[in-house]
Amino acid sequence: MQTEATSETHSGTEAPGGEHAEATLLGVGAEGWVYVSLAIFLILAVAVGKLPARIAGALDARIAGVRRQLDEARAIRAEAETLLADARARQQAAQADAAAIVARAHSEAAELTAASEKAAAETIARRTAAAEAKIAAAERAAEAELRAELARQVTGAAASLIAGKADAAMQARLTDEAIAAL
Repeated sequence: MQTEATSETHSGTEAPGGEHAEATLLGVGAEGWVYVSLAIFLILAVAVGKLPARIAGALDARIAGVRRQLDEARAIRAEAETLLADARARQQAAQADAAAIVARAHSEAAELTAASEKAAAETIARRTAAAEAKIAAAERAAEAELRAELARQVTGAAASLIAGKADAAMQARLTDEAIAAL
């Protein structure tokens, strides 16, 4: 009986002529599908196995790029700090130079003022002395002129007096005395 039951269950899978036909999908049998599945699995395993390495490589490259950028930024910052320190030093030097120039200008201005005041005082003293000398000379000239005028008037008056009171003998004697005195 058992043969009848088994023959009934497999009755639908037998090909005409009593041959056994295997089930297929898309023309590929079960063993073919096992090989296809194994090939897909191996391809996925290789792809998935290489994927983390690719991701790690990409991340490592990204990390290296970021590190390079950070190193460049540090170098640029160090250079900028150096330039800033240099600029500050130059600014301080320029301020010190400007202060020195201003101090020197004040000193020179004070010296020029003092020299000008001294020169003005000397000029005033010279001009005062010259004016005083001119005044003294004018006073002496006026005094000499007054004396000469006074002497002329006195001489004229004396001559008039003497001429009125003196005779010719006295005039001759006075003339001889005057000539002898010369």
